[in-house]
Amino acid sequence: MREGLISIGQMAAINHMTVPTLRLYDQLGLFRPAWTDPQTGYRYYDLSQNARLDMISYMKELGMSLEEIGEVLRREDITLIEEVLVRKNEQLHRQMRELRARHDAVERAIASIERYRKSPLTGMTSLEFIDRRRIWGIPCACNFYKTGLADYERSLKALREALIARGISQVHTYNVGTSIRQEDYTALRLLADEVFIFADDHFALKQETRFLESGMYACIYLDGYDQEEEGAKKLLDFCAAHHYIVAGDYICEVLTEFNVFDSARRSMYLRLQVPVRF
Repeated sequence: MREGLISIGQMAAINHMTVPTLRLYDQLGLFRPAWTDPQTGYRYYDLSQNARLDMISYMKELGMSLEEIGEVLRREDITLIEEVLVRKNEQLHRQMRELRARHDAVERAIASIERYRKSPLTGMTSLEFIDRRRIWGIPCACNFYKTGLADYERSLKALREALIARGISQVHTYNVGTSIRQEDYTALRLLADEVFIFADDHFALKQETRFLESGMYACIYLDGYDQEEEGAKKLLDFCAAHHYIVAGDYICEVLTEFNVFDSARRSMYLRLQVPVRF
């Protein structure tokens, strides 16, 4: 054995890695030992090799795979490192956007459950100030108020497919809304107009969104889809009784869903609402 060489165990300890890692690097051709004993197969290293090992560790910290590192080392081309890192940077930004969207979804879910716990009793009407909300939606292909729950499910499916086609996770579609145009609602013509999601400021299709403006809303809370038609009529009667003037489209907002409790139907807690002026 050449003088000044150290064992694989010593090399691993110096560089805070494991012996199997150094063996793997050797097998992949990333980092060869300075000398291998032909009789025992033991690997020995020179301390001067730490420079190459440091480079490999650095590239791993940057998120490069062993395959990418091997390609860089074989070609000895620094521009290839740049190309790999540019791709890695784009990948990291995409993962950050996805993680932020998931974080926002978790916060919305927590807020929805808290709002459910603190909401008025089912069937209770109220006058509330609701802040400005950003929405993204598609037109309803059918009037599920007339045709029933199956077509409502199809509308939700169409919304999710439209989002997925644009690279947006369906996690956004667990807090949705539907609308009826003001002129139809005030005449008690329940004609489904749009199905939409409530988006946040990080939403990827932000430029395609529009706002539901802040203001006073007449509201009624319900715990089932089958109660909506009766609730919509009761809400209009509430506005008339208090001399509120309907000032915008009717909205049915799904505050939260609890399908863990009933697998046979969509268990929804709804807030029916219309903007009003006095």
